[in-house]
Amino acid sequence: MSIMNGISKILIANRGEIAIRIARACHEMGITSVAVFSQADRSAKHVRYADEAYEIGPAPSAESYLVIDRIIKTALKAGCQAVHPGYGFLAENPALPAACAAEGLIFIGPDADSMALLGNKTEARKVMEKAGIPIIPGTKEPLKSEAEALAAAAEAGYPVLLKAAAGGGGKGVRVVHSKDELPPAFKRAGAEALSSFGNPDIYLEKYLIEPRHVEIQILADNYGNVIHLNERECSVQRRYQKLVEESPCCILDEAMRNRMGNAAVAAVKASGYTNAGTVEFLIDSIGDFYFLEVNARLQVEHPVTEMITGIDLVKEQIRIASGEELNLTQEDIGINGAAIECRISAEDPETFLPSVGYIRELVEPSGPGIRLESGISADCDIPVFYDPLISKVIAWGRNREEAIARMLRALDEYKIKGVKTTIPFHRRVLVNKDFVEGNYDTGIVSRIENNKANDFLEISAIAATIVAMNNEKVGFVSDAKQDDRWKLSGRMYGGIRSI
Repeated sequence: MSIMNGISKILIANRGEIAIRIARACHEMGITSVAVFSQADRSAKHVRYADEAYEIGPAPSAESYLVIDRIIKTALKAGCQAVHPGYGFLAENPALPAACAAEGLIFIGPDADSMALLGNKTEARKVMEKAGIPIIPGTKEPLKSEAEALAAAAEAGYPVLLKAAAGGGGKGVRVVHSKDELPPAFKRAGAEALSSFGNPDIYLEKYLIEPRHVEIQILADNYGNVIHLNERECSVQRRYQKLVEESPCCILDEAMRNRMGNAAVAAVKASGYTNAGTVEFLIDSIGDFYFLEVNARLQVEHPVTEMITGIDLVKEQIRIASGEELNLTQEDIGINGAAIECRISAEDPETFLPSVGYIRELVEPSGPGIRLESGISADCDIPVFYDPLISKVIAWGRNREEAIARMLRALDEYKIKGVKTTIPFHRRVLVNKDFVEGNYDTGIVSRIENNKANDFLEISAIAATIVAMNNEKVGFVSDAKQDDRWKLSGRMYGGIRSI
């Protein structure tokens, strides 16, 4: 058993691949890991991996994983000294660190006050502007009415973005291109914000057309030491949900990397934030960057940073929470090679609708440069109650080209039978010309989907032409030898391109 300033046992208030990821770090540090599970997750992989596991309620997350009182009681019952929230669920709910503090438990993350400050997007914008960090033009207070929203939009200039003040994950977000679109969008965004976050407040930003989304990973201890661990490019998104992440970013030179890194450090210091977090920015078409938000938790894409820096972010989180001072300086942080992450979800790769069912067969990728973070096994069900993310594939290479090649190889190796997954979608992204050349922005997925639709039309047209030619017994086909027909068909299909 290892005791880090009193931490010998940690409850992991999450499920799936992130719960396993945290438990692995605990295992390496000699710390006992405690899993929690709903009735639907009784035989889940994270339950079997942890040292101990406790049931906390029925399948719906609102009756199990989101019930803070049950999390706290379970941690105390199990004899834990600390709680790690992972991401999602309670990771950005200030009520959890507040409840931990009230019961003498260590919360592995920021305190409730800084989490609440940064979780409110309008308050965070005020803090960043005061600290001299560029913010996207827009409102700094929640909009009180449609009339106020219309006035703010007229001042900013269309298109604008309506966003939930307590938001995240693309919920409560609407793009508005004209004043006629604004009233209904305002209502829908507010309703979705209330449903998702319990807070209907909406604010407005100028909509940057197809920017790049780049974030900076930070670590901050309790002694005023803050460092950044370089950037992650997160521009491959669908409806504001990140799908592919990579590091380093193709367009950042050392000077810009330093400017953005310094801005991220300043943002963290201005908010009194501690532990691991991410400061997110948008970069416009002329290379100016703007503060977007702070994610006060571990990110889904954190392995990308770990692969290029060699630093275990979960272990650093635990050390900081236990009261240790950072033993890293900014000079210790480098960039070794390139890394890419693909988020694999149990979704139809064409429609992105959830796919649930039983995993009949599972072949996982491996080999040089491949890391797999998975919450599934060949004998498990994919339940309907939770986020469809089931695993993450991370590829490292000496350079970006090798990382892409390894990722494509890994995706080809990855076989999941029983449910549909987004693996085919990721293949389309990785061979897309703009992505390969590093010349992409947040509009890349919509362009890929449009190209895919055009290709389907092209395939349909070719097929229809072949059928018509055969039906009409066109001379140069009907008179040709059988071998020539096959050659002709091959030439016809040879014109079909993939994206």
